[in-house]
Order: sequence, then C-alpha cells, then structure tokens
Amino acid sequence: MIANKKEFYGGVVMMLVFIVILIIIFMPIFGGQNGLNYLDSLYNSISKGSAYYIPKVKKETDKFIGKSVSVTLAMADQKQAEQTALLFMNGGALVNISGAELKVSGDLGRILENCLADADDMYHNNGKKVSGKYGYDERRVLFNWWKACKAMDKDLKKQKKFKEAKVVTLVKKKTVESSYNYYKIDPQKISDRIGVVIFSLIFYVVYTLWYGFAIMFMFEGWGMKLEH
Repeated sequence: MIANKKEFYGGVVMMLVFIVILIIIFMPIFGGQNGLNYLDSLYNSISKGSAYYIPKVKKETDKFIGKSVSVTLAMADQKQAEQTALLFMNGGALVNISGAELKVSGDLGRILENCLADADDMYHNNGKKVSGKYGYDERRVLFNWWKACKAMDKDLKKQKKFKEAKVVTLVKKKTVESSYNYYKIDPQKISDRIGVVIFSLIFYVVYTLWYGFAIMFMFEGWGMKLEH
C-alpha cells in the first residue's frame, strides 16, 4: 500500500521525465550523433587543442643533433622490421635487417626529427602525406614509431645512455601517442565552446540528482524510510 500518494506519484513523474530525456540523449539528433557520442567528440576535440607538445619536444630533440647512436631493435616480425627500417632511413640512419631484428646506426637528433615530422602531420590530420612517404597505412607508421621508440629506450638503457633514452621516451609519450590517439579529430579551444561545456557539466549534475530524488520520493511515498 502507498503511504504517501502525492510523494510517490511525484517520484514516478520525475522518473518518467528522466527516462524520456535518456531516450532523447540516445537519439541521433545532435548533428547525426547521439548525445553521448556528441559530447565524447566535443571533449576529445577540446583536449586535443591542449595536447600539442611537438614544438616543445623538438627543442629537446634538437639538443641531440650530432649525437650518434647504435641500437638493436626487436620487432614483432620481419614485415614490421622492414616497415620500421624505412622510418629510420628517412632520418638518415643506416639500417641492417635480420629477420625481425633491426640494427640501426645514425644521428639520434635527426632520427627523432623525422619521427616528430610524421607525428606533426598526423596531429594535423595529414595522414596521406605520411602514408605516401612510406607506402603503407599512416596509423601503422605511427604504431611502428611507437614500437621502435619503446625498443630504442630499452636498448639505450642497456648501454647506460640514460639521457638519450629519456628523450626517446619523451617523444614516444608526448608526440607519437598523442598524434595516434587524436588522429582525424579536429582540435577546438574550450573558449570557443564554453557555453556547451558549462551546460553539459551542469546538466550532468542536475540529471544525476534528479534520478536520485525520483528514487527517494518513490520509496518514501511507498512507505520505506531509512531508520537510524
């Protein structure tokens, strides 16, 4: 039996409103996207706008121009080794391929300069330039750079070349990963979409509280209460 009909049915109405809004959120009415995908794309584009570290990282890699290194890199298979060899050769390095293993000798600064150039093109969604440069998929190019940087970091640390390993890791984390994850996303400044951002945050808080109060009113109206 319902103890307080007014409170119970008030909670029911609130729950129905919650469900109607939820259905609207999942409809593709936001530029062909549903609400969740629209906001996900919005926040990705805003975060991309503040994740452009390439010029700053280049200042660090330029310090290693003229610094020669020799590393042995283990790739997943021969195909990846052959693909990755092209990356180093475009950076002026000498590369010897033996199965899935690469032996690379060259100017570390120039190698990383080429890596940053590819990452920069990918960050600006110019993937065709990258794929045309090496003759295979642009995402695969960045993935191979990521694997190569990871292997370089490991080998350089074995050689106790910790400064060189550090800058390689910096390139991998701040540029290669960022450009790969944000590829084909158009960057936006939060100041350009501040109205939508503020509305979405307020809506999230209010919508969550609305659901909570709807549940509370329904149960209290039904006669169920918390006792201490």
